[in-house]
Amino acid sequence: MLNVSINVYEKLTELLDREKAEYRIVEHAPEGQTEWVSQIRGNHLSQAIKSLVVLVKIGKKESRYYLANVPGDCRVNLNAIKTLCNGTHAMFAPSQRVAELTGCVSGAIPPFSFHEDLFVLAAPSLFENEELVFNAGRLDRSIFINKNSYFEIARPSLMAIAVKENKETI
Repeated sequence: MLNVSINVYEKLTELLDREKAEYRIVEHAPEGQTEWVSQIRGNHLSQAIKSLVVLVKIGKKESRYYLANVPGDCRVNLNAIKTLCNGTHAMFAPSQRVAELTGCVSGAIPPFSFHEDLFVLAAPSLFENEELVFNAGRLDRSIFINKNSYFEIARPSLMAIAVKENKETI
């Protein structure tokens, strides 16, 4: 699985270079939990992009997968995703399917999709920071990126899918 994640890292850096993104790479001790890796990298939690794969069932026969990107100090609001994506049920995708769709282990998923069946969503509150940071397909590498570069390249659908600790959906 590590080779697959390295492939994602290479795809990601090639994409960012091709699109002339403003970014920098930071190497660090392997860590996938947003709170811990943010301490290692020295960034604010709100700058970190937490990326999770969500399965949305639409009726009884159709399912779609979404890459939900929220600030590191928030949780993903599954009910909001269900409603905004016209679903009947939403849940976090099984780990095996996450690996198939992202090519990454949990905690290393970047906020970009390289799979046609994985649609990218982002909380608008990510715009509050000039620079965003995320694990880059590997647990030992992170990318700091200008927010405009991220949004222009990833082209996520902006949706209020993040919940702050005070339960406010943003």
